Amino acid sequence: MTDVSKLLDRHGYSWQVPVRRSAARDEEAIARWREETWPLVERPPASSERSSASPTRLGRR
Repeated sequence: MTDVSKLLDRHGYSWQVPVRRSAARDEEAIARWREETWPLVERPPASSERSSASPTRLGRR
């Protein structure tokens, strides 16, 4: 058992996904998000050059 599953079990929860969908689910809003927002999130980085968070490395190996 992983730590997360132990924690869920201790609090009476399960990691399983519910069988039914929510009655309050807004299919139109979900479709709109998939069409408008997801392509922006999914887009690969503008530059294929390697980068580094370190200011001294400047993306060089």
